[in-house]
Amino acid sequence: MRIISLVPSVTETLSAWDRTPVACTRFCERPDLVHVGGTKNPNIELIVELQPDLVVVDKEENRREDYEALLEHHLDVHVLHVRSLVDVAPSLFSLAHRVGFDFEAQPLPAPLRHRVSAFVPIWRRPWMALGQPTYGSSLLSHLGVANVFSDDGPYPVVHFDDVLERHPDVIIIPSEPYSFRESHIVELGAIAPTVLIDGKDLLWWGVRTLDALARLGIALRSL
Repeated sequence: MRIISLVPSVTETLSAWDRTPVACTRFCERPDLVHVGGTKNPNIELIVELQPDLVVVDKEENRREDYEALLEHHLDVHVLHVRSLVDVAPSLFSLAHRVGFDFEAQPLPAPLRHRVSAFVPIWRRPWMALGQPTYGSSLLSHLGVANVFSDDGPYPVVHFDDVLERHPDVIIIPSEPYSFRESHIVELGAIAPTVLIDGKDLLWWGVRTLDALARLGIALRSL
């Protein structure tokens, strides 16, 4: 089956299922595969030329206009929408069904009660925060971390004054999508204690979810 994945976490999951896509985005960290642009600007013409049996997209990662362009070329498009930890298993079941994989969901660890509040920056210039509803914020909540920007939409633009007014106990800095430098970490550390985490563990759902919960739990224990 010829699959093209426009979602990095889907590319990782399909590869683990031995359903490696014939092409993916440049953000999927697979230099061995054909790249068809980015998640927000895929090369529709190239995708069509590759004659996929299935193209996988996600509403959080990809644009509606690109989805519609794929449909206009009569391609079979499988749409996912993961915004919470509870969305992962059903999404994997539906994806597995489409690609002929026998998927069995594993139980999640019990959620922890909220112990700390956190600000999670995901971009700079302008500063942007991880909010809700998002998979990453849901993951942190499961680990006992309350997001101070949970009421401001999924990816709010914020200012330092906004962060100070929320009084976060900690600042959780993911390694992606923005590559924060040491100077930024020092700057953020003036507000609250900081912890660096693997951005993929926070934002990439799928086959890595269970192990990511364990790794993030270890990283957050220092708090």
